[in-house]
Amino acid sequence: MVSAGGVSTPVLGLGSLRETATMAPMQHRTPLAWAGALGATAVALGAFGAHVLKGALQAAGMWDAWETAVTFQLLHAAALLGVAAWLRAAPSPSRGIAWAARLLAGGTVLFSGSLYALALGGPRWIGPLTPLGGLSLVAGWTVAAAAALRG
Repeated sequence: MVSAGGVSTPVLGLGSLRETATMAPMQHRTPLAWAGALGATAVALGAFGAHVLKGALQAAGMWDAWETAVTFQLLHAAALLGVAAWLRAAPSPSRGIAWAARLLAGGTVLFSGSLYALALGGPRWIGPLTPLGGLSLVAGWTVAAAAALRG
């Protein structure tokens, strides 16, 4: 059920048989904040990797992983800027573009974050998070394309 205030969905409540939870529509500020945070940390981590960690990362054979993490993080921060502009300009943005923002932000954190952790010698169980983040990024781009085609 969609209302002017957001999306309502039935949920089980404690003490009652049925309650309704409402998820407010996404404002442009949310992906804008994610874009700023991801962009700033990508620049900082890129500089830190290039000026402080490069020798150690190269010795461990992890320099390419670090560069990939920084590149993907920065590119998807820019994509979130575009999503924020889309949300701000649209008179009534679709839920699809809001989900695209969530998938792009979450996918970036999982993909780049797991690569940073692995490059720094993190536990190997973090490895499967990288493809999960990549799948989230692909889903985010796909949902954005579908939202654009729907108008």
